[in-house]
Amino acid sequence: MLGMKKIIKEWLPPLAAALVLAFLINRFLFFLITVPTESMYPTIKPGDRIGVTKVYKTENLKRGDIVVFYSKELKEMLIKRLIGVPGDKIQITSDGSVYINGNKIEQEYVVNNGGKTGVNFEIPKDKFFFLGDNRANSLDARYWYNPYIDAKQIKGKARFIIFPFNRIGKLK
Repeated sequence: MLGMKKIIKEWLPPLAAALVLAFLINRFLFFLITVPTESMYPTIKPGDRIGVTKVYKTENLKRGDIVVFYSKELKEMLIKRLIGVPGDKIQITSDGSVYINGNKIEQEYVVNNGGKTGVNFEIPKDKFFFLGDNRANSLDARYWYNPYIDAKQIKGKARFIIFPFNRIGKLK
């Protein structure tokens, strides 16, 4: 009995400190998600575990970043590529090319082009526009009733794949 008290006395404070530290890191700095669909294939595959850093200043996000956000319309967390920032004019032509403010963007990450084309979007203040990399199989902004995500709904920037182990690495 005396040995058990000694063990509890020695191990409880560091264990409690570790739990508090893990909670604070998860709450304020970093979190993990598991990708459920092929909408970001081949960049991210279904089942991949992704390390995500919290975003506190959306003005630091850049076109091309892979972002985790909450969709009020779909009532779920999503992971997509940031295509449009506030003030941008987006055009998706019939061949799947994307133009931002009149300039065609290179999208080497898009392997499976397709889906809804021939559409235009003008990104309002404090809103962002997202598309999946697997355009032929992505339920993204092209299909939503409200195609713009509010800055307050952006949760983090996807940084690296941590699982499966053969795909560990930084996201591009």
